[in-house]
Amino acid sequence: MSQLKAGAVLSYLSIFISIIVSLLYTPIMIRLLGQSEYGLYAMIGSVSAYLSIMDLGLGNAIVRYVARNRAIGDKDSEAKLNGMFLFLYSIIGVFTILIGAIIYNTIENIFRASLNSSELEKAKIMIIIIIINFALSFPLSIFGSIMQAYERFVVIKIIGIVRTIFNPLITLPFLFLGYGAIMIVLINTIVNLICLLYNVYYSFYHLKIKINFMHLDVKLMKEVLGYSFFIFINIIVDKIYWQTDQMILGVVQGTTLVAVYAIAMNFIALYMQVSNAFSGLFLPKASIMVAKNASNQEFSSLMAKFGRIQSMILLLILSGFILFGQRFIELWAGINYSEAYKYVLIILIPLTIPLIQNLGLSILQAKNLYTFRTITYLLIAIINIIVTIPLALKFGGYGAAISTAVSVIVGHIIIMNIYYHRKVGIDITYFWKQLSPLLIVFLISLVLGYVVNLLLVNDTILIYILKITIFIIIYFALMWFIGLNKYEKELIQNVINKYRKH
Repeated sequence: MSQLKAGAVLSYLSIFISIIVSLLYTPIMIRLLGQSEYGLYAMIGSVSAYLSIMDLGLGNAIVRYVARNRAIGDKDSEAKLNGMFLFLYSIIGVFTILIGAIIYNTIENIFRASLNSSELEKAKIMIIIIIINFALSFPLSIFGSIMQAYERFVVIKIIGIVRTIFNPLITLPFLFLGYGAIMIVLINTIVNLICLLYNVYYSFYHLKIKINFMHLDVKLMKEVLGYSFFIFINIIVDKIYWQTDQMILGVVQGTTLVAVYAIAMNFIALYMQVSNAFSGLFLPKASIMVAKNASNQEFSSLMAKFGRIQSMILLLILSGFILFGQRFIELWAGINYSEAYKYVLIILIPLTIPLIQNLGLSILQAKNLYTFRTITYLLIAIINIIVTIPLALKFGGYGAAISTAVSVIVGHIIIMNIYYHRKVGIDITYFWKQLSPLLIVFLISLVLGYVVNLLLVNDTILIYILKITIFIIIYFALMWFIGLNKYEKELIQNVINKYRKH
């Protein structure tokens, strides 16, 4: 099996393991930590997420430029390129220490109203560990990108899987012994640095890379930074959407509410992870279509075909969560986190639409029309922060969730659908017509699922599992008779026939 195919298989395996680990590890962790400590951990995690944006999008640039240089075969130029990236990341590492020092010295003033003295001391220690982690991680991270440029996908994915599994396995014994959030952050840092150091070893020993710091190419450096700029903006937007709410709530409300909101964000992250598992595979196809001057109708057809696949999966998860999600959160995280269900729904329902249209992102990249989306999302994200602060002060988690949901509706749905239709050439009317049978299935399954909930009122675990099973059967039956078109039914029948032959 080729590195690419094996990497793709391991990529899906990695996503599956990540989801399973999150579902199994998180409820144990939050019960052992307690709601307040878990909220503190989630809030400091948001600080960590913001420090990660100092990558500046250079990781993607390393892959692009090193891979391009590999094709030429000039080892001396490659060594200089590696030296330039290591130089840039070392500077970023130094800046991380400076910014981290500022955060450390201001954290008491920022969170004094919402954290007690014990929580503030713990927060300071975790900030120090995080600063050390990122200051070392940035220069070391170039070796993982070099491995990707050399198409060592199997090794990269295995390291990622090992990191995902070993973090909770090492952490849990310490949690059972009574250690708290500081120990989690410390173990995460140690495991992360060990994995990065292995990348260094692999790059020098197996890839035989060289690094040359002499004669830095200033012109190339400017080109690289220009290429990374819009990637960097997208990273910022992503952090604003999915990390800022927790920071704001930590400042204005305290750690208990952050803990509940963090649980909601966990579910949204898993939902997005399921969606993104498929979308990235279509960028090469979209790029080829652009090169062959494919018509707008061909792109519209591809987006509708992909959108239907996404809808079948995401609408099942969404409808299931609407019907059974609150009970699941209460069983999984505890009754104290039941409010997370409403936060998830407020954001998840509008978010489903842009996730269904994820292929549009690949089309934008292939047609080199990504700039508009980047600028639009940045402006909407900034407005989201401004609006979230007063709403969070007055309505707590509901205010933060509503602000995020409205920004998704305005930016991701209304503005982008108009842009897809008028500028990109996607026939949005055709897209939604193709998806309408699936939306009908979604609505009918919700009604029938609600009836099942009314009929089976017993609240035991077995009855709960039975209700979910009945709902899934109803959903797939409706999908077969109402949702699927002839082509999709034939594909499924062909797969079944091939399986029977074996």
